[in-house]
Amino acid sequence: MRFTVAIDGPAAAGKGTISRAVAARFGFAHLDTGALYRAVGVKGGDPVVAAQTLGPQDLAREDLRTGAAGQAASKVAAIPEVRAALVQFQREFARREGGAVLDGRDIGTVICPDAEVKLFVTASPEVRAHRRWLELGGDEREVLADVRERDARDMNRADAPLRPAEDALVLDTSEMGVDAAVQAACDLIAARRR
Repeated sequence: MRFTVAIDGPAAAGKGTISRAVAARFGFAHLDTGALYRAVGVKGGDPVVAAQTLGPQDLAREDLRTGAAGQAASKVAAIPEVRAALVQFQREFARREGGAVLDGRDIGTVICPDAEVKLFVTASPEVRAHRRWLELGGDEREVLADVRERDARDMNRADAPLRPAEDALVLDTSEMGVDAAVQAACDLIAARRR
């Protein structure tokens, strides 16, 4: 059985947490596509070469969840040649037997436009910044500025800008706890699997 769940949204909206939980609940494989871009960003050197030579060791790095890795990911993701180098891998993963959940910024619009379920997970910039601050620490005002800067870069890039797919179900997690957000996503997916 092939069944693809595409989960998109801005940084710190909860899409990674939701995606991992959804994959576990339904027994699907999970791919955090942002980790691919984070790995390219922190690998250094020519980003296109880094994307073309990405290996398992790059995805296992300890520093992929840092703020610096997130900013680097956003920058390299704006390079069309980097995106092209990673598209095929993501598409093959999405159509694997047994089902797959992919989360990122352009899964429902570019990578898997024919996904059986498309979710766009979002939250207000202030809520997302607070979540990121709790995770990483630092100055919360600077974290909010970084979130807004990254949103602008992701939404305004020429190639595959961050936006919900036309047929995506929007899930705003601003007022939700983790359990409620996961349950809402699972309910939406279960309704589509019937």
